[in-house]
Amino acid sequence: MQSNVLISQDLSCAGQVSLGCALPLLGALNLAPTVLPTALLSTHTGGFGENTYLDLSKEMISILQHWKTLSLKFSAIYLGYLGEKPLDVLQENLADVSTAETMLLIDPVMGDHGKLYRGFDQEYVEKMRCLISKADIATPNYTEAKLLLGEPLTTSPVATDDAFETARRVQRRFNLRNIVLTGIDSGNGLISIVGCEQDGGTWMVSRSKQPGNYFGTGDLFASVLFSSLLYEKDLRSAGTIAMDFVSEAIVKTQKPHDPRFGADYGAAIPQLLKKLEIV
Repeated sequence: MQSNVLISQDLSCAGQVSLGCALPLLGALNLAPTVLPTALLSTHTGGFGENTYLDLSKEMISILQHWKTLSLKFSAIYLGYLGEKPLDVLQENLADVSTAETMLLIDPVMGDHGKLYRGFDQEYVEKMRCLISKADIATPNYTEAKLLLGEPLTTSPVATDDAFETARRVQRRFNLRNIVLTGIDSGNGLISIVGCEQDGGTWMVSRSKQPGNYFGTGDLFASVLFSSLLYEKDLRSAGTIAMDFVSEAIVKTQKPHDPRFGADYGAAIPQLLKKLEIV
């Protein structure tokens, strides 16, 4: 498959998150992505102590200026963990690397489990509200959806009606064509996603909640969803494929395993290749 796709997010040197899993995963799916790193971290910000952080926003500007001389534009763009200054850069320059037909997926990474991630504040949330309105597809988790809406955060189980209504409110407020709300824990042993599409269709996909709290599963989900859409799967099918991939990756991760380093997703790739009809 020929593609012209861009991934822009951070690179954590240790821990399979963000660009560290998105790049090899899309590469394995024959998508050959171009990358625009937003920051370089010694580790991700979850559980490793005081990680180093090198902001790459100035370098991003130089890269984008060079690309502009090449008239380089992308048919699909996937944005993940950004940071405040890189978000500003992308807000100002997305139009230079996209066309009217570009599919833009934004995973507004900034929090989970009822709180903001370390390093983010309300100013970042405000900026993300501006950026996400550009998306064709947004994939916030439940906490991120509440942050975008300015509603109280919670760690309590999420009722099905609440999940659907939260997704609809985000879709309406930011005029999104499509939204997939992720990480919905109903408290009954299931993890779900909810989709709201531009034609008014809504749906939910649920899978058994796997033990452990593996970092980077949201990045895996968004990467596979993005890839599945590029392989012309409809949104619900793409969400289902992504859910199954993450579940299988966790199940096949050899135990004992430090969940800070993410799920060992390599063992789940062969089945993914079959579902996308690559092999």
